[in-house]
Amino acid sequence: MSIPKAFISYSHDSQEHKKWVLEFATRLRNNGVDALLDQWDLKPGDDLPHFMEQGLSTADRVLMVCTDKYVEKANSGAGGVGYEKMIVTADMLKTIDSNKVIPLIRQSGSQDVPNFLRSKLFLDFSRPDQYEFSFDELIRALHNAPLYEKPLVANNPFTPVSQTPPNRTGDGVLVVMKIVTALFERQTRDYVYYSELVKHAPMSRIMFDIYIEEAKSLGLITQDTEKDVWLTKTGKHYAIQHNIIK
Repeated sequence: MSIPKAFISYSHDSQEHKKWVLEFATRLRNNGVDALLDQWDLKPGDDLPHFMEQGLSTADRVLMVCTDKYVEKANSGAGGVGYEKMIVTADMLKTIDSNKVIPLIRQSGSQDVPNFLRSKLFLDFSRPDQYEFSFDELIRALHNAPLYEKPLVANNPFTPVSQTPPNRTGDGVLVVMKIVTALFERQTRDYVYYSELVKHAPMSRIMFDIYIEEAKSLGLITQDTEKDVWLTKTGKHYAIQHNIIK
C-alpha cells in the first residue's frame, strides 16, 4: 500500500503556532503520512518557490491550516500563502470536483477559510476537545480508510409479474395437484391410480375431470390409456413453487 503524501500549508503567525504545526506534522508522520513541511524540508539557501511548487504538485493532499492571518493572506494573494494559493487554484481548475485540498480550522471564534475554499468541507482543530475526533477523521481520509463503508446496493426486492408463479389458491388445479402430489409421495410408483384420485377429490367427479384436463393443458400431469396420472417435471416444480411440498 502506497504512503499518502500531504503538503502542509500555513502562515508563520507566531512561534506558538509554528510549534503547533510542527507537532501536528510529526504526528501525521507517526501515523503513516509523509507530511511535507518547510520546518524540516527547507534549509538556508534553498529555493522557497521551488519547494512550494514541487510539494504542492507531488502531494496527494494539501492541508491548509486556516488562521485569521492565513485567510487574510490567501484572499489578498500576499506572501508564500498567496503563492501557494495561486498554484493550488490552478490545479483545482483542472478538476472541478477535486478534493485535494482539506481546510483545517485553527482560529478561535470563527470558521473562516479562504474564499476559494468556501465550498469545501473542513475539519475543526480550533477546540482541544474536538482535536482527537478531527485528527482521526483526517488520518482516515488520507489513508482512504473511512469509519463507515457505504453498503452495496441489494437486488430489487420485487419480482416481475412474468417471473412470479400464478397464485392458484382456491383453484381446482391446485386442489388436483395437492392430491396427486400427496399420493405420489406415499408410494414408489411413478404414477397415481385415477381411482385413488377420485376417492380423495373434495368435489364432483365431473369437476375433478375438468381440473385434471386443465392441469394436463398446463403440462403439470399426463394420463396414460388407463387414465392413471403421471406427475411431470413441470408439475414437480409447480409443487415446490406453490409450497405443496418443502
